Amino acid sequence: MNSPELATILEAILFGAGRSMSIEELSDLVEKPKGVILVALNQLQKSISNRESCALQLSEISGRWIFEVKPELSSLLPSSFRPDIPQRLLPAAALVAYHQPMSQSQLVEMLGQKAYDHVRELSNLGLLDRRREGLTRRLTTTRRFAEYFGCPEIEYRKVRLWFRNEAEKMGLTSAQLAASLAPEEQMIITEFSNLSEAKEI
Repeated sequence: MNSPELATILEAILFGAGRSMSIEELSDLVEKPKGVILVALNQLQKSISNRESCALQLSEISGRWIFEVKPELSSLLPSSFRPDIPQRLLPAAALVAYHQPMSQSQLVEMLGQKAYDHVRELSNLGLLDRRREGLTRRLTTTRRFAEYFGCPEIEYRKVRLWFRNEAEKMGLTSAQLAASLAPEEQMIITEFSNLSEAKEI
């Protein structure tokens, strides 16, 4: 029996992992250079997009790769099939959605040092896009995020508007909304103080 191609091995690993993985992780697992891994991932992504009647797509989010159900099919999935997100991560997710594009340093001001771990976990789940911007990271939501929260929009500005409208209906500030999502955590969340967030990117 011939050894499977690298792209096939990566497909099996990513599908079996059920989460996003970085090129570094994949490189360590299969003991291949990162450049070789990237080429194989791009080949795999193209191969999957060309498959007929394929329900999945391979996506790259903030340098991490993950298998996702195609957007046109995600609405057909039962809500119980959504990824299980720990309650303690929901406040961070809501704050980013409300204030995006949001710097990681601003989120730390609101949540404290635990925000670093929460951003990392949400990124690993494919829910946040975090891109290096100077000494901090620029945080925005992903399509996977919108699907999880039942938001009808995908583009981050429209997701932000939807989240703000939902909070307004409940008469809640962003900090109050975030805290309400994890009542058992009894989190103390500082209100967002930088009004310059209104400038668009």
